[in-house]
Amino acid sequence: MPDVLQRLARCPVVVAPMAGGPSTAGLVLAASAAGALGFLAAGYKTAAAMLAEMDAMQASPGVPFGINVFVPGPPTDPAALDGYLAELGQDAAALGVAPGQPEWTDDDWDAKLAALLARPPTVVSFTFGCPEPPIISALRAAGSVVWVTVTTPGEAALAASRGADGLCVQGPEAGAHRGTFSTDRDAGPPGVPLRRLLADVAAVTSLPLIAAGAIMNRQDVTSALAAGAVAVQCGTAFLRCPESGAHPLHKAALADPQFPGTAVTWAFTGRPARGLVNRFMLDHPDAPPGYPELHFATRPLRAAAAAAGDTGRMNLWAGEGYRAATTRPAAAVVALLSGG
Repeated sequence: MPDVLQRLARCPVVVAPMAGGPSTAGLVLAASAAGALGFLAAGYKTAAAMLAEMDAMQASPGVPFGINVFVPGPPTDPAALDGYLAELGQDAAALGVAPGQPEWTDDDWDAKLAALLARPPTVVSFTFGCPEPPIISALRAAGSVVWVTVTTPGEAALAASRGADGLCVQGPEAGAHRGTFSTDRDAGPPGVPLRRLLADVAAVTSLPLIAAGAIMNRQDVTSALAAGAVAVQCGTAFLRCPESGAHPLHKAALADPQFPGTAVTWAFTGRPARGLVNRFMLDHPDAPPGYPELHFATRPLRAAAAAAGDTGRMNLWAGEGYRAATTRPAAAVVALLSGG
């Protein structure tokens, strides 16, 4: 951990792992060259695809980077999804496709862990849960620092007890999926603002904290550091960069006045995620929990919507500070955030 902390002391910016396309090797390399710590997103990829992206990083030997892995949850009772799957029929028909099969997978969990143990990156981070202590111990023994994304003091205490080196503290302002361990919709993601959440987490652990949630400029960074974080993790700030792999329609929507705000929805994946408010979110306010089953069910719809230019049915993930996202190169965004 000391080497990572030393790097973060020089430039306290971490580029968030944005699964589904935005986090490219090019983005990570550009941000890391500018002093930040970039993350590749292993979510939704096979272990082989993850390794291919790690190979791309070898264009710059010695550049530190992280890999983020989704922790698999239990399968969902299929009967609990039947009503929502039927509800998707109208959208599917409008787009000329059929919903996908609502399958459960573990996101190639074992193969990814084996690959990361064989080729340890600088940091391995986990989202949607915390691995068991033997997994964390093995990754640390292989040479990786281990971080866990948390959204409550309780999650933070669990991750600390299992041996995590650091915690990514994600406030409700953050874009895309909430990293909450719970899959219970009734519990819902906590609404404690990031600065207060940092204090609450610091009260239960002395681990280094990385703050995430609507951090878009140097003032936001300074505020998070003053609240006890050692660094910040930014995603939306990099979405419109030329190195980002986000869909062009997604990039454009972040600056489009027809999208005046964000909200948390379960409609696209069966997990809470913050995005630009659009027709799909408004049409499906009561989507049930069911990840990754609903992710697979809506994937053909989202792909067809993107191909048709229908931003009303795309998942346009964005944090609350999305209007401040610019088309600057990643290095310029790192400089803006770090004051460099």
